[in-house]
Amino acid sequence: MTMARFTVLPSRLHERTARHAGTPVRGHAGEWVAKNASTSWFTRQLGLWTRSLAPPRPLCAPAARATAREASWPLARDLTSAGRARHLVTGRLRDWGLDAHGDLADTAELLVSEIVTNALRHARGPVRLNLRAEGDRLLCEVEDACDADPVRRTAPLGAEGGRGIELLDLLSEAWGSHRTATGKTTWFELSLRP
Repeated sequence: MTMARFTVLPSRLHERTARHAGTPVRGHAGEWVAKNASTSWFTRQLGLWTRSLAPPRPLCAPAARATAREASWPLARDLTSAGRARHLVTGRLRDWGLDAHGDLADTAELLVSEIVTNALRHARGPVRLNLRAEGDRLLCEVEDACDADPVRRTAPLGAEGGRGIELLDLLSEAWGSHRTATGKTTWFELSLRP
């Protein structure tokens, strides 16, 4: 199904709704929608529906406009991106005044490094880091183009890697992964309570 079909369908629905309601449709259905948008329940619902069908922002761009407690950064696919992600997170926590919350900055830095490294190692395509402070929690998300969930492995005793999920289990309040239209998002939460 192409996007053009989705844009034609709402205007037909508006024409039918207007006819059934006894309201004459003058000109293009879009004009009728523009005139009656503030009063029509159907139009408001249709607006919500069409926004949910909007294409997702590409991973090579920020997820949304930065707000007072929300930030997003696209990361390049190179070896320096994990270090850049650590610096971005600790800098933003400092800007938000959250660096004095015990070990929050150190824990966030370690876990961000782990999930960004996993995204760079196992996924192809762009990677995006999102950080949001809501109420008494800090949410960090790493989006990538791979739809495979993270896999828990048992690392040999002397191995340098393979412990990322163990660290997420031990240090975060909650963590998980879910599929998105562009791949998957791996996330973790930390408490902002002292």
